[in-house]
Amino acid sequence: METENALIAGEALIDMFPTTEGPLDDVEMFERRAGGAPANLAVAMTRLGAAPYLWTRLGADPFGRHLKEALTDQGIPDRFLELDSTRKTAHTLVGDDPAADQSFVFYKEGTATMAMESGTVPDETLSNLEWVHFGGVMLCEEPARTAMLDLAERAGEAGCTVSFDPNTREDLWPDPADLEPTLRSALELADVVKTDREDLSILWKTEGASIESVAEELTTYGPHTVFLTQGGDETYGLATADPPWGAAETKQPTLDVDVVETTGAGDAFTAGVITALLEEKSFDAAIRFGNAVGALATTDTGAMAPLPTREAVEELL
Repeated sequence: METENALIAGEALIDMFPTTEGPLDDVEMFERRAGGAPANLAVAMTRLGAAPYLWTRLGADPFGRHLKEALTDQGIPDRFLELDSTRKTAHTLVGDDPAADQSFVFYKEGTATMAMESGTVPDETLSNLEWVHFGGVMLCEEPARTAMLDLAERAGEAGCTVSFDPNTREDLWPDPADLEPTLRSALELADVVKTDREDLSILWKTEGASIESVAEELTTYGPHTVFLTQGGDETYGLATADPPWGAAETKQPTLDVDVVETTGAGDAFTAGVITALLEEKSFDAAIRFGNAVGALATTDTGAMAPLPTREAVEELL
């Protein structure tokens, strides 16, 4: 088996998908599915032939045991899949209302998910990795916030490329005043950021600004590389002279597929880009690869089920 060269850190949780369309208030039955942005990303990488670790914390309950089995069945090593005997596993209700934008209701307070602790991933492991990725949901509460920032700092010191997806959801923060300074701290530690215009509006006014100016402004916060997705529109990438792939700027079109559901598409894109850059593909090729992975992830329901294999991606390209 290929040696792990990347670590994805953050939430693995249960997504509860309604069995019928309509407002969540009216739904009577749900189906459980493995989810969580970092978990989706890690599984997407394994489908593409990469070998990432996933660091997450699960409750030692039916949901947690189901998640651990689902993740290991997908090829994720269990080394950093922690089980917490004193806390429950987080879950999310996923809205499916054609009359509204997709909605999510998170149940995370007091769960094992938010109890991740600093130092769990040893420095020795980080020194053997090339890439570490973390997401913004884990920054909303302690001790997970400190654990993520500590990991990012130590990963950078160990020579890893550190990537970050803000995934800004202001409603998840017990104290919204913590959001902006925490986001700034995370960006200062990140080499690579994948985001969209809305995620950044907490830092400065992005409405009406060009995608190029948004990316350029973001590099002043610390990252040397920025990927900005725009839903079904083209993806923009900007790299300064600092990254190993060199300075670059590109716009790559998204690919036409029959879209069923968009949950997890952004995570799939990020997985494709990380995998491609670890394989030393060109900057343009990495974005094209990521766009293909993200597009195929929308062709079925759920976040993990439609994640494509490398063969499917290459066929689409």
